[in-house]
Amino acid sequence: MVTPYTRRAMRPDRRACDQLRPVTIEVGALPYPEGSCVISTGATRVICTASVEDRVPPFRKGSGLGWVTAEYAMLPRSTQTRTERDGRRGRVDGRVQEIQRLIGRSLRGAVEPAALGERSILIDCDVVVADGGTRTASITGGYVALALAIRALEEARVLRPGALRRQVAAVSAGIVAGEPRLDLCYLEDAAADTDMNCVGARDGGFIEIQGTAEQAPFRREELARLIELAEQGLDRLYAAQDEALGSLPAAG
Repeated sequence: MVTPYTRRAMRPDRRACDQLRPVTIEVGALPYPEGSCVISTGATRVICTASVEDRVPPFRKGSGLGWVTAEYAMLPRSTQTRTERDGRRGRVDGRVQEIQRLIGRSLRGAVEPAALGERSILIDCDVVVADGGTRTASITGGYVALALAIRALEEARVLRPGALRRQVAAVSAGIVAGEPRLDLCYLEDAAADTDMNCVGARDGGFIEIQGTAEQAPFRREELARLIELAEQGLDRLYAAQDEALGSLPAAG
């Protein structure tokens, strides 16, 4: 179909401008966490785990409310050249802090804090291969790990149904070579005039949108097109999450 955004340059992997990279979500990837998965979006690959603790941060004590938080890290050779681990620098990298706060905010939007009681669910996202979209893959996979952990608590009758209140996923979009594109790989991300990360809720709307013009400012109509692309991608990611979560039979 001819659109106002006829392809102006071939994408590195020859996808159409509105096409996601292949997505797979393997659940139960690790034996010990209450919830775990490995999500792959194209070459990007992230291990996501959810761990339950019967405690909350000090500011939540006595409130009766639960908490969801996240940590994010990239393995040293998840990229083309080795990067140092954060612990070797003696501090957490600013980019890492930004991403793990985004993941935590996004996944807190998926739960009902009162239904969790005073317990925490910690989401760990470890990037094995980085080829763009690691934060969005972490949110999408982190939701699956979170849902599995909550399912385990409900099946153990620790929680009543209703702790998980909405489905959450995330995807990138951007303008590369003058063309709005969905789900940027690393080469596109590095060359993008505008880069955007969109966190969506399946019951409607967005939880967070982060958009930055790296070169010329983007126009309102370009923003509208990027949001339209993101919504299309999110619908496909919700379906991938559904398939992954439906692949495990409920405990008897």
